[in-house]
Amino acid sequence: MDVHGNCWGSKNKEKSWKTLLVLAYQSLGVVYGDLSISPLYVFKSTFAEDIHHSESNEEIFGVLSFVFWTLTLLPLFKYVFIVLRADDNGEGGTFALYSLICRHAKVSLLPNRQASDEDVSTYKMEHPPETNSTSKVKMVLEKHKCLHTALLVLVLLGTCMVIGDGLLTPAISVFTAVSGLESLMSHENHQYAVIPITCFILVCLFALQHYGTHRVGFVFAPVVLIWLLCISGLGLYNILHWNPHVYQALSPYYMYKFLKKTTISGWMSLGGVLLCITGSEAMFADLGHFSYMAIQIAFTFLVYPTLILAYMGQAAYLSMHHENADAISFYLSVPEKVKWPVILVAILASVVGSQAIISGTFSIINQSQSLGCFPRVKVVHTSEKIHGQIYIPEINWILMVLCIAVTIGFRDTKHLGNASGLAVMTVMLVTTCLMSLVMVLCWHKPPILALCFLLFFGSIEILYFSASLVKFTEGAWLPILLALILMTIMFVWHYATIKKYEFDLHNKVSLEWLLALGPSLGISRVPGIGMVFTDLTSGIPANFSRFVTNLPAFHKILVFVCVKSVPVPHIPPAERYLISRVGPQAHRSYRCIIRYGYRDVHQDIDSFESELAAKLDEFIRFDWAQDHGEGQQSFENDEARSNESNGCRLAVTGTIRYSREPPYEIDENPQPASVSIGLPTVESMRDIMEMAPVKRRVRFVDETWASDERDVQMLQELDDLWDAQQAGSAFIIGHSHVRAKQGSSFLKRVAINFGYNFLRRNCRGPDVALRVPPVSLLEVGMVYVV
Repeated sequence: MDVHGNCWGSKNKEKSWKTLLVLAYQSLGVVYGDLSISPLYVFKSTFAEDIHHSESNEEIFGVLSFVFWTLTLLPLFKYVFIVLRADDNGEGGTFALYSLICRHAKVSLLPNRQASDEDVSTYKMEHPPETNSTSKVKMVLEKHKCLHTALLVLVLLGTCMVIGDGLLTPAISVFTAVSGLESLMSHENHQYAVIPITCFILVCLFALQHYGTHRVGFVFAPVVLIWLLCISGLGLYNILHWNPHVYQALSPYYMYKFLKKTTISGWMSLGGVLLCITGSEAMFADLGHFSYMAIQIAFTFLVYPTLILAYMGQAAYLSMHHENADAISFYLSVPEKVKWPVILVAILASVVGSQAIISGTFSIINQSQSLGCFPRVKVVHTSEKIHGQIYIPEINWILMVLCIAVTIGFRDTKHLGNASGLAVMTVMLVTTCLMSLVMVLCWHKPPILALCFLLFFGSIEILYFSASLVKFTEGAWLPILLALILMTIMFVWHYATIKKYEFDLHNKVSLEWLLALGPSLGISRVPGIGMVFTDLTSGIPANFSRFVTNLPAFHKILVFVCVKSVPVPHIPPAERYLISRVGPQAHRSYRCIIRYGYRDVHQDIDSFESELAAKLDEFIRFDWAQDHGEGQQSFENDEARSNESNGCRLAVTGTIRYSREPPYEIDENPQPASVSIGLPTVESMRDIMEMAPVKRRVRFVDETWASDERDVQMLQELDDLWDAQQAGSAFIIGHSHVRAKQGSSFLKRVAINFGYNFLRRNCRGPDVALRVPPVSLLEVGMVYVV
């Protein structure tokens, strides 16, 4: 038995290692495309203006020493060994850190939080209870509302800089790769060739985005692998051929000599050195596509050593060639015999690196939209099999136009490098700040340890950040301008969204008003399912009362639908729906709360009406079984019998919580203060259930099963649901106009009356975001005075 056990264990271990190595190989194309092409422009940007390559070689060796220790301390030590461990259910990135902090401390500004959100399986807290020292940090953070806003602003700043990087990286990568043609053409020809060729490649790159990464992704890893082997081979050749003693420059002493000789100009040149870590953030942002071990293995054993060899090779060549001190370029160190193949591989590698950052930009905008921090845009799935591969048409074309404009406007690596460097370092600073909070709040480490982390890595990053910031007039102004515009848009949208929710909360209609609607008031109920979309998780929204006031009728089956985001990356489909009654059973009114994570794409249901009808069918059966003491097991057996003809068995999954009284949802009127701290879940939701996804039902039940009055009533409700589904569905959505109330400040009036309403008119409507068929859409005009 032991022999067999060891045998099977070794086979499984071998298989897991093979899987890990395959993931590490695949990560090359997605994660390391941007980082691997940095040798193209690091030395060129560093020696662009502030310092010059001299006969003493102190400058080139000092820059090499800075590059080596920057790559070692930030990507290797900070990201690979520390930051990658701060995953959120396997996901990484700025929003993953923010999500972790929001789950461990009440700092979230999402308006419609519920206690039931904490029951989601991905809403886990794996670490032991916090100590008194961490409780003090948590108490201070939760106590001051301004800190909640400051935390959100910090996250939005990082998000804006990632978007800015998505604009700048394709420009500098492709431009620098194509600029290798300079050495193969005369000066008169190459100045008219580099810019048009770069723009043509960029147009092709953005034009192919709607096909999705999966169609060409299989070539990404081989391209990056060939490129890494190419630059490491060239580096090794240059080291052995020109200066085998270049390894001595890895000593930190050369950094001291460099700064001592160059002083302020050397510090300013560090804005070019930091480009060697461009793309490091992708290791954390793309963590969800691979695994911690795969990314760690790929970087530690392949990417890191090949990059070091590449930089050492360039330094070895330049240390023996001072005739080109004013025109330093990566391609100078490439032998003439292999220059054409290297240029071709470099262009392909730059396209791969650009593709990765563009896909990351789409992903982070989708996350921002999910958290109510970005105007609604159309999100398209590009792969039916691979979740998370998305395409946003509006963002794609805006990025393309801006990217080409930047390329034509700057026309050189120096300005592009200054702009890109500032964006990259800002994202790293944001990650360092959020990581220090995660260490205290989530990992429950001593605050002094988090402070040491913040001071050590933060001081390095501030050094580079300041070196980039002084280049404000030489290109660094661009990411600052972009961040200012994007943060204004995101903050105005988020602020107005919160104010709209508060308005809905204070103007919701009582449950008694809904129950009183009937023929005596001239109100009729028409066949069909009416779905009223609202942000409220309890109560009757004001847009429905306005609808009934203008059109005295509503559907026989009434469903109040709330699509909300939860601060987790993904919600399992089995736990996505929460169903409850609104009023007694005879009223045929329900509430459906649909929960999504910040990485989930909302358009993952082919037919929302069919999906919702199936969920209601399951809920009705469960509700009747619970009302008459039959329990969950009876419900499951009943489901098994009723679905036998469909060839599938429906199972109840997730947690079912209920109490005996009262028998339906109670109207609640929470105080305004509850908006900022998160609303509690409806206490009487005994009939909330979480259900597995099912396909369209053919027919709900066979009426011969009705053996008593309970069955007859249940069958009648199910038949009403079936008839309503056949009659058709209507989507009732509020068409809002927001206006600042009298006495508001000038800034608020400008933000709401002009800023938000301009964004609302020019972004996708909620019907497009929810994929509502135009023939089924009913829009209710609403004026929000906030």
